[in-house]
Amino acid sequence: MPAQFVKPFVKSNKTDIVDAEAIAEAISRPTMRFTQPKTEAQLDLQALHRVRQRLVSSKTAIVNQARAFLLEYGLTIGAGPAYFVRDMPSILTRRGTFYLRQPQAQ
Repeated sequence: MPAQFVKPFVKSNKTDIVDAEAIAEAISRPTMRFTQPKTEAQLDLQALHRVRQRLVSSKTAIVNQARAFLLEYGLTIGAGPAYFVRDMPSILTRRGTFYLRQPQAQ
């Protein structure tokens, strides 16, 4: 049952008891509309969308963090994963660059 249909039956502040009473009151109405439970396929698709969104967010965060690290060395690359994929191989294969040198023992 959607919360928007129960809301008119809530008489005071929101508590579990008041919510339960409002739901019981709403259910007893003959004109009350109910929602269909989601199918397993719908739940699976919803979960996949959430996982994909998390992956996209993580990729964006990692690219932005790498760009910030490179900027500290004075290297700039364009915003977005396409520029990152295009420019990073050449940055990492440059010879004699100070950010790829091995630390020397003293």
